[in-house]
Amino acid sequence: MSETRTFRIAAIPADGVGAEVVASGRAVLDALAHASDQAFAFDWQEFDWGSHYYARTGKMMADDGLEQLKDFDAIYFGAVGWPTVPDHISLWGLRLKICQSFDQWANVRPVHFLPGITSPLRKADDTELDWVVVRENSEGEYAGLGGRNLSGRGPGGEVAVQSALFTEIGCERIIRFAFDLARTRTRRKVSSVTKSNAQQYGMVLWDDVFQRVAADYPDVETESVLVDAMSAKFVLHPEDLSVVVASNLNADILSDLGSALAGSLGLAASANLNPERRFPSMFEPVHGSAPDIAGQGLANPIGAVGSAALMLDHFGLPDQAARLNKAIETVTGAGILTRDVGGTATTEDVTRALIDALSN
Repeated sequence: MSETRTFRIAAIPADGVGAEVVASGRAVLDALAHASDQAFAFDWQEFDWGSHYYARTGKMMADDGLEQLKDFDAIYFGAVGWPTVPDHISLWGLRLKICQSFDQWANVRPVHFLPGITSPLRKADDTELDWVVVRENSEGEYAGLGGRNLSGRGPGGEVAVQSALFTEIGCERIIRFAFDLARTRTRRKVSSVTKSNAQQYGMVLWDDVFQRVAADYPDVETESVLVDAMSAKFVLHPEDLSVVVASNLNADILSDLGSALAGSLGLAASANLNPERRFPSMFEPVHGSAPDIAGQGLANPIGAVGSAALMLDHFGLPDQAARLNKAIETVTGAGILTRDVGGTATTEDVTRALIDALSN
């Protein structure tokens, strides 16, 4: 019998529904591991960081939090944000601190149209749609460069400067990542998204790097599209998409649009990758903390479970990731749906159904 592969996972439920969906994902992953005849297992350690930790300590995570996390195989994250903590504090104090400190520069957000879920796109009724948004995750508009000053001028006199950072290295590595991903897909195509007609420095650099990198991938179809035109294309011609690569802000917005078109942000999975594996990567749903439904058992765990499938792929377990994605399709196809996608099932109902699907 081969030795069991044990993966050490840092679980950070954080805020709101994060606790519910992380618990759901952990239960499903443990069930999958149990059914693997000890081929693999998970060693979980949970961290209580987030807005409630901030209320006690004035910080979103422990001072040595990054040191505590750096030797884990992966991080499984819930959601961050709570009404009592300003969003820029909660985000920069936890999620972005981890992403930037661990150079998780590739954010992968698949857009899946699942059976049994009604899309607001009429085209989804009779057209096979499936694409992935690749988001530059380390610089761009979220580099955190800038400041506020001159408040001494009095009311109305303060000035804020927010700078977007584009480096040739940062652009090239995410663009090459997108091309390599496109080579694994049925449709080998990369769509680059900028707003270089208005942002004539950073995004023109992005365009130049895209053209240069594209020359190394003659087998991959390419296009460059302005972000407003791409927003329209998501709605009007989504069948023409395969891999969409964009800057931090543009890809953030477009990926949320894609998930909404698929039926709900509750379905949206993501991976924050450090492809060189110098640091652990982080896997999280992108639906946010949803304070209005937190603790009520109404949260959709599909995004968290889909993120777990991305984690399995990252661990080199593509067959297990496929099993998990198949279980998701089985459950949604059977109409076991949470409220956000038109059903009446609870978080626990969907979790139980996913575990049952894995056992069949």
